[in-house]
Amino acid sequence: MLSVAEARARILVLLNPMGTEHIGLDQGLGRALAEPLHARRTQPPFSASAMDGYAVRRADAVPGASLQVIGAAPAGKAFAGRVGPSQAVRIFTGAPVPEGADDILIQEDTTRTGNRLTVHADRDTTPYIRPIGQDFREGDPFPGKGPLDPTDIALLAAMNHATLPVRRKPVVALIPTGDELVLPGDTPGPDQIVSSNTYGLAALLCQAGAKVRLLPIARDTVDSLAAVLDLAGGADLIVTLGGASVGDHDLVQKTALGQGLSLAFYKVAMRPGKPLMAGTLGDVPMIGLPGNPVSAMVCGVIFVVPAVRALLGLPPAPQPDTAVLAHDLGANGPREHYMRARIERSGKVAVFERQDSALLGVLQAANALVIRAPHAAAAPAGETVSILKL
Repeated sequence: MLSVAEARARILVLLNPMGTEHIGLDQGLGRALAEPLHARRTQPPFSASAMDGYAVRRADAVPGASLQVIGAAPAGKAFAGRVGPSQAVRIFTGAPVPEGADDILIQEDTTRTGNRLTVHADRDTTPYIRPIGQDFREGDPFPGKGPLDPTDIALLAAMNHATLPVRRKPVVALIPTGDELVLPGDTPGPDQIVSSNTYGLAALLCQAGAKVRLLPIARDTVDSLAAVLDLAGGADLIVTLGGASVGDHDLVQKTALGQGLSLAFYKVAMRPGKPLMAGTLGDVPMIGLPGNPVSAMVCGVIFVVPAVRALLGLPPAPQPDTAVLAHDLGANGPREHYMRARIERSGKVAVFERQDSALLGVLQAANALVIRAPHAAAAPAGETVSILKL
């Protein structure tokens, strides 16, 4: 069996980034840039006032001084003249600082009578001038490295980008398999269950930036599986759920091989998620996940989300972190174990006692996975362990 790291590496080599499309800035949230962007202007484009007050010469704005107000500079309209000795210009936040001024005297530190201004004794001596290019200068690179978030959008707008070159969203075809499944809202038969991991995976992959196509449930026959695989035409990634093992009714691998699957690997030394496979069906990457709900979701985090990010041209995620154990933890077995856990308010991590791969309620209550290496020794409370935050 492959290690988790090797299995993920074998999946990632099957993937090439999507092509480029151009979208409006207002559609950019969560999208991945396809090429570097640079500032198209300098911000601020001029030295600007950071406060409402008066533009003055610092040498003149001493406590008790009397200054003559010679004009005004509202935001968006610069004062055309120059500030000379013992003069002041009424100025508002964001307006250009007039020529000759090197200080902003805030309005709370003045008393004005007509066009005469008196400086208070306890005036704030902060200059309150935003220098030209304080935020960025024309040609500076946009520093974003992941899916665009609201602050990225704001910065790109300030850099004067109205449209964005982004990676096309990869289309992921999700195929649930098994005679035991019914769709949510349907009435299960006496021996059936609701297909839950399909919708959990769909949400996970949409969150990662994919466009998900939910295909019909493939029943446990070669003909049914082949028919649903045919419906995956046009997808950039095919993900099957269940049927990846080697039991009498686990037909995904057999059927896909019959349709030309080039198998990259089968089985990973991990828990949950051992019966995982990957390869290419024609020229389309394919990942076969186990059917147990928690196994499918954990493998989605570990393998499919990085695959989607690779299609978007982004570095793999999530990345491991560390936390301190809140309690003793027993020795681990021969497979890398991803244990559902919760990071407490103290910052320590507590592993749930129940780790059965069918218990979605435990996964929903978890906000982390504690990663236990194969054959890891027992760990006492207070020891630092590797985790993945969920």
